[in-house]
Amino acid sequence: MTIIDVREKEEFEAEHIPDSICCPLSQFEMLAPGILKNIKETDVVVMCRTGNRSKMALNELKKFDVDVSKFTSFDGGLLKWKSLGRPVRGKGSVFPIMRQVQMVASTLIFLAFLGAAFIHPNFVYLALFVGGGLALAGFTGICPMVFILQKMPWNNKKMSDGTTSSNNSCCG
Repeated sequence: MTIIDVREKEEFEAEHIPDSICCPLSQFEMLAPGILKNIKETDVVVMCRTGNRSKMALNELKKFDVDVSKFTSFDGGLLKWKSLGRPVRGKGSVFPIMRQVQMVASTLIFLAFLGAAFIHPNFVYLALFVGGGLALAGFTGICPMVFILQKMPWNNKKMSDGTTSSNNSCCG
């Protein structure tokens, strides 16, 4: 049996089933063909946190030349897997990187407006800078804040097998 985990890279690195394959749903169409050609002769369980994204991935499989009857979604996802006492490994819980970007960006914008209201009007430029960065990320798919946050110590914890998250091979 092969397990394909369709959660995002950061979620996978935080905790995953040993020997599972990371193929985020957001990159499924690009990564799945290469993964699928190597697992044709085995049953495949598609996994996510709760089971919702894995069901979505099953629908995506229809685009590929595979026997979909060999694929199942694990109902209840990784949460149920862990509740059954089955093994997981990883570096521990970390907020997904995009959630961290949302938290930092919204906090900076909030502080910018407080600063502009109570300290000096030029603080409004901080909000403009953050908004510009978010617009850049939306138009190009490149988010400078992600690169900065990935370097933070909480995002570079050691994995349970002794490697660091940057050495973990998820998503290429």
